[in-house]
Amino acid sequence: MPAKRSKAPRFYFNFRSPYSWIAYRDLMDRYPDVAQAVEWHPWWEPDADHERRMAEHRHHFPYAAMSREKHLYILQDVRRLTADRGLAVSWPVDVDPVWEVPHLPYFLALDAGLGPAYIERVYRARWLEGRDICDRATIAAIAEELGLPPDRAAAAADDEELRGGRGLRALLTLSDAGAFGVPFFTHGYDKFWGVDRLPAFVDSVRSGARPGPGSGARARDTPPAGPSGTDFAGPSGTDFAGPSGTDFAAARSADPGHAGGCG
Repeated sequence: MPAKRSKAPRFYFNFRSPYSWIAYRDLMDRYPDVAQAVEWHPWWEPDADHERRMAEHRHHFPYAAMSREKHLYILQDVRRLTADRGLAVSWPVDVDPVWEVPHLPYFLALDAGLGPAYIERVYRARWLEGRDICDRATIAAIAEELGLPPDRAAAAADDEELRGGRGLRALLTLSDAGAFGVPFFTHGYDKFWGVDRLPAFVDSVRSGARPGPGSGARARDTPPAGPSGTDFAGPSGTDFAGPSGTDFAAARSADPGHAGGCG
């Protein structure tokens, strides 16, 4: 059964990717109206447990690890892009990262009305401060700054309700969307990958362009929403509605890769 698609524009954001961070900054600094209109969906590389759970739902993670050559290119490219934007990047060092650690607490922040603040603070910690965001102590410190329970945030990757619930649904959603890299944007059946595709995505959102043709259709329209309005699609196309009420104004790939799109 074809996966249902939201007519609302979506931004699949990721804390690991420098390109996702740059797209976040561009979205907030240059296109705040679009930042307000889109749905915000977390994207991360699942650990072995989450990959097993996805397979049980006949889903896969649509990403292939990059080559060493591409990695070295990205270092140069990001240096150029950040210099152009006046951003002083501080490269973090990842040692055996578990990406559930920084991404799953996002849902806790969302419940507390702090989703936008959490996104901003984690991006700043990683890309401006060079901190290890897969270190639970880092996440605990960020949570405490924001007024979230630090122990619960630090242990979010072990929380079965988050891991098997919204965490798994988020991974199934990005699999259904074919989000093979980040930053990734969708508007109906139209897909946009990479920082260099952001202006085209913005134009699509601002013009209210009709979504591109596809093989399936949603049973209902989903209104535009900020990160609080995340609309999750389950393994059979069932809709799962996330929490609501947060205002974000306060804050199988056949393409081998291109500048501005990151694995």
